Amino acid sequence: MSDTPTYDKEVDARGLNCPLPILRAKKALADLQSGQVLKVISTDPGSERDFRAFSRQTGNELVAMDTLDRSWAFYLKRR
Repeated sequence: MSDTPTYDKEVDARGLNCPLPILRAKKALADLQSGQVLKVISTDPGSERDFRAFSRQTGNELVAMDTLDRSWAFYLKRR
């Protein structure tokens, strides 16, 4: 997962710890249409594991993930 896709909405969850990045993502995904992409930026070290599990449990596809300077960007496609 390294190609950066285009996205329709962005959530900045930097400085927030689990479960807040996931909760913010869940809320933002509810506002998107099927097929649209959400970008979530997080500094929580456990967020990679959390977003992989969230994707599996909800059916929203984790299409890409980037490592930024002390943070991560996750791209979720709304189911």
